[in-house]
Amino acid sequence: MSEHLPLLEVAVSGDLPLGILPHMANRHGLIAGATGTGKTVSLRVLAEHFSDIGVPVFMADVKGDLGTMARPGGDHAKVRERVEQLGLADFTYQAYPVTFWDVFGAKGHPLRTTVSEMGPLLLARLLDLNDTQSGVLSMAFRIADDEGLLLLDLNDLRAMLVYLAENAKRFRAQYGNISAASVGAIQRGLLALEEQGGDEFFGEPALNLDDLMQTEGGKGMINILAADRLLRSPRVYSTMLLWLLSELFEALPEVGDPEKPRLVFFFDEAHLLFDRAPRALVDKIEMVVRLIRSKGVGVYFVTQMPTDLPPEVLGQLGNRVQHALRAYTPRDREAVRTTAQTFRINPDLDVEAAVTDLGVGEALVSFLERKGAPAMVRRAFILPPRSRLGVLEPGEQDQLIRGSVLYGHYEQEIDPESAYEILTARRQEQEEQRQAQLQQQEREKEERKAARAGRSNSNRQGLVEAFAKSAIRSIGSAFGRRIVRGVLGGLLK
Repeated sequence: MSEHLPLLEVAVSGDLPLGILPHMANRHGLIAGATGTGKTVSLRVLAEHFSDIGVPVFMADVKGDLGTMARPGGDHAKVRERVEQLGLADFTYQAYPVTFWDVFGAKGHPLRTTVSEMGPLLLARLLDLNDTQSGVLSMAFRIADDEGLLLLDLNDLRAMLVYLAENAKRFRAQYGNISAASVGAIQRGLLALEEQGGDEFFGEPALNLDDLMQTEGGKGMINILAADRLLRSPRVYSTMLLWLLSELFEALPEVGDPEKPRLVFFFDEAHLLFDRAPRALVDKIEMVVRLIRSKGVGVYFVTQMPTDLPPEVLGQLGNRVQHALRAYTPRDREAVRTTAQTFRINPDLDVEAAVTDLGVGEALVSFLERKGAPAMVRRAFILPPRSRLGVLEPGEQDQLIRGSVLYGHYEQEIDPESAYEILTARRQEQEEQRQAQLQQQEREKEERKAARAGRSNSNRQGLVEAFAKSAIRSIGSAFGRRIVRGVLGGLLK
């Protein structure tokens, strides 16, 4: 049971080590604090400790400085200073197994999904659609399912929308009204998404979730998603991570309360997830966060203010690391008071005063106790990371990517037959049939014209023959003979 697994020591308060109990790690957590207060180091330390007990981790690298977890530390003065300050006699530097991912395929294995797997709800958020447009998008998915049309990439979805618009009258009775204006709005949204590079996220081969849950040498794999470029499109970034979380929720079996998580998922810049999110989506996120722990997945949100998260979500986060907050405005001071109220009271600590007084690398921490209740909040120093700080040297990351067991699989993009190919073939076949009908009609027209011309010639020949016969009969008459003589005489003169 979890009693055999070590405490995941994250911080030290005096001589008291503070950390997460492995069997409580899937009860989720929060790392919060202002810019520059040490959130990234806390994230690294937690990820290292999870890896040490064989738990895979997934995190987004928004600043490009997490890749050095693949290298041992030892060259950073502030780390050595913290080791000496805390008297960590048994502290050793080490590297961790890392797999790099990148939606754009430049700084890691391409991370893709299909349009079908994304689904209409998340895709509507990605495209910022209103309710009417979202309804038309849902129809596109439903009709595609009913007609056996695979929606893999954006070409498939575009072709499906054109098919809907062309057959709107036929679909209206069974599926409802399909507005041409809504179809146009969705198509414009897809063009905007493509300009942001979002089209590279859709296609095959799609991510196999098992590839995120690997171990190497007994250590959990640390999966790092390159997010520096992705953050330029915040909606793409947040929707992609939410999709991944939803896929884990849908795909993984129930395991109850395991002795340690199957995977820990860090959601950096978490405020982007809830920015302008419709109520239905917030409800879905809250449901996923509440229930996914029974699938053995721990979710840790990383953000500046705890108030960035809805209360329904914040209430699910039992393990807290709170770095310093700034209180320059009335809104900031209100956020500080709210933050202080979310901790279990410690009679020896003024939380509201302490949270604005913390130094870099200090935090207010509260982790779940053995029976699931939050421990009293304490002021503590975060332990230093064992891996290297900084960024990878040029060529290092490429070397690590090429050395991965996954290299070559996701790099080979494939394009199987799907909605675009099927609907394009149908349209081409219909066009060929139309051209054949036009040619047939043209041939029939020419044949009718020729037949009319033949009858006209026949009529003219009949008139000439009739005139000739009449003339011959007239020769026998006196009048006829005079005509003949007159004609012949005129020729003989």
